[in-house]
Amino acid sequence: MSEMGKVSRRNFLRVGALAGGGLMLSAAIPMVARAAAGGAETASGTLSAFVTIAPDGLVTITGKNPEIGQGIKTMLPMLIAEELDADWDHIKIVQGDTDGAKYGPQIAGGSFATPMNWFPMRQVGAAARQMLVSAAGAKWGVDPATLTTSKGVITNPANGQTLSYGDVASAAALLPAPDPKALKLKDQKEFVIIGRAIGGIDSPKIVHGEGIFGVDTLLPGMVYAAYERSPVFGAKFVSADLAAAKAMPGVIDVFPLKGTGAADELVDGVAVIAKNWWLAEQARAKLNVQWDNGEWASHSTKGYDETARKLMAEGKPAEAFRTDGDVDAAFAGAAKVIDAQYHYPFLAHVPMEPMNCTSLCHPDGAMEMWAPTQNPQPGQAGVAKMLGLKPDQVKVHITRMGGGFGRRLTNDFMFQSAAIAAKMPGTPVQMIWSREDDVRTDFYRPAGWHRLRAALDAKGKVVGFDDHFITFVAGGSYNPAAMSPDIFPAGHVVNLRYSQTMMNTAVPMGALRAPGSNGLAFVTQAFLDEVAEAAGKDLPTLVMELVEGAQKEPDSQGFTGTTVGFDPERLRGVTKKAVAMSGWGKKKPPKGHAYGFGYYYSHQGYFAEVVEASIENGRPVVHNVWTAGDVGNQIINPFGALNQVNGAIIDGIGQAMSLAIEIEGGAVKQSNFHDYPLPRMPVTPEIHVEWVVTDHPPTGLGEPALPPVIPALVNALYKLSGKRIRSLPIKPEDLA
Repeated sequence: MSEMGKVSRRNFLRVGALAGGGLMLSAAIPMVARAAAGGAETASGTLSAFVTIAPDGLVTITGKNPEIGQGIKTMLPMLIAEELDADWDHIKIVQGDTDGAKYGPQIAGGSFATPMNWFPMRQVGAAARQMLVSAAGAKWGVDPATLTTSKGVITNPANGQTLSYGDVASAAALLPAPDPKALKLKDQKEFVIIGRAIGGIDSPKIVHGEGIFGVDTLLPGMVYAAYERSPVFGAKFVSADLAAAKAMPGVIDVFPLKGTGAADELVDGVAVIAKNWWLAEQARAKLNVQWDNGEWASHSTKGYDETARKLMAEGKPAEAFRTDGDVDAAFAGAAKVIDAQYHYPFLAHVPMEPMNCTSLCHPDGAMEMWAPTQNPQPGQAGVAKMLGLKPDQVKVHITRMGGGFGRRLTNDFMFQSAAIAAKMPGTPVQMIWSREDDVRTDFYRPAGWHRLRAALDAKGKVVGFDDHFITFVAGGSYNPAAMSPDIFPAGHVVNLRYSQTMMNTAVPMGALRAPGSNGLAFVTQAFLDEVAEAAGKDLPTLVMELVEGAQKEPDSQGFTGTTVGFDPERLRGVTKKAVAMSGWGKKKPPKGHAYGFGYYYSHQGYFAEVVEASIENGRPVVHNVWTAGDVGNQIINPFGALNQVNGAIIDGIGQAMSLAIEIEGGAVKQSNFHDYPLPRMPVTPEIHVEWVVTDHPPTGLGEPALPPVIPALVNALYKLSGKRIRSLPIKPEDLA
């Protein structure tokens, strides 16, 4: 077990008896050490779970992380229930509110949940079980170590006596917390809940149309708000016809709000409050707002593209952030050089549930919010700061979300909702964005341009690799598409240089499912397919050759605890599996079809995928995707895992085929699903998934299956059309 995943006694367990009898286990669990500047480890954060056992034996487990459809509300309680030896059919799961002191970090993103919680959540379950068994031992006057548990029942094998967890819950609640170091977790072969395919805990409610999402929030006396913002990023409010909007039927109030100056907080706009949202939208159309668009109104996709092409042609990157060996000498002495330019566009998230948030300003100024956010704690802190409140004066209820894909990691909608409600104390206000608002005011996956070169020696070995990456930075903020110096094939080509040049933009940027990797996998794996062809081999062979002789990299400590170092054997494992699953090299695809391969390592997951595609009526059609994934030694919930992989692959196909956000006049051109067409059922292929089980702790699945499907698709289409696809989305001329 990782030392970083262990639980200290001091913070582990606080125990209190519930009124009326019962056991309440409130656990505050240290998270994992965070790396301080310079690599030193600082004090860890905390993570907690909350378990209640009623006298009738009903076990209530609190899910602490936001649920966006990734299955976390089911998966984390499974870890607790397994070690608790609970009866899964006699468990109630509830969503916890935002409470950093009680629960530790609460975030849905980055495929973090599994590596961060694999040990701590199981320890919570094991601790609860030990307390219950101790209480039973005291009642019977026997050594607790002689007792067994199963499905919420404690048994004394010596005489067959049994007690339910509910029978001893109150007594157990009075016992001291166990020393977590002494807890013995189950051996993997003893699992009865972990590894079992369990449907989402909220699925029945969704199927029956019950209101469980943020937009379903309904409070007595609630009114509705629309918020008008400039379509041009960074614009300032000048004036509006407030009277015209106020004169519309059902309108309660109309007022402008001044932004904080940060795109991820409150931006300048005008709030329209009405009896229902439709009326608010109708009145919003009467505002005739005048904006000061400033310098950014001249920005456009065309301008960015021209600048990037010029920068690539000049060949003078602003900085080299990784240089191995002598790259220039390698290219000077190469037998063959492959040189190509790649590009991918801005992308939006467009979760199916529109962005929304409900807020109530109490008479004392405290704010209560119902927020479908992936990142509730920064939202809580930010709103408190904006309103001049203490963090504990902002109560945030976490609601289920109808999709997120990273969009709801940014809490600008919470700032807007709270600022509007603060103007109407005592009245709950639900702010809802239209689809057009969502498409045009997102935090976008940044576009990127790459000029790539590879040098081959006379034997077809890659002896040099050079990538000049051009993308954006906004005000010096973190770039979610930033390129790691360790991106494959770094470390596997002796002479390698990664360099970059940044362009300024006012376009807000944020994390999109598999951030960075969703663009970089396309670029590197599609280009390596070109390199493989030039070397007279296929891409799987080239990938395997590149890591030949490489050793496993050291483990490291980071936000998710112990991160297992990159292991070439795991790359080989998934590559061999995907090749075998698809029959790559051993069977011919159907007439008019072709196979393409892609591999990528991201978010601690190794995935290799083979796509079978054809071109029909000038459009690409994906028929099959064979997927091999290595995310460690345990698939916690096979049902959820399969859903995550399927969703990621469909997402990736959609990004490749049809999605692009374009900027014109400093604003987004696209507005809705008609010109930003998400993939629908007809484009969904058969997806075949197999796992490569390796001896490593399990890691997350929200993201790593997405990146390789994009290069696998374009590599297959190249075999059909003879044209390399170097810019996304795929265009008709790429296939003709």
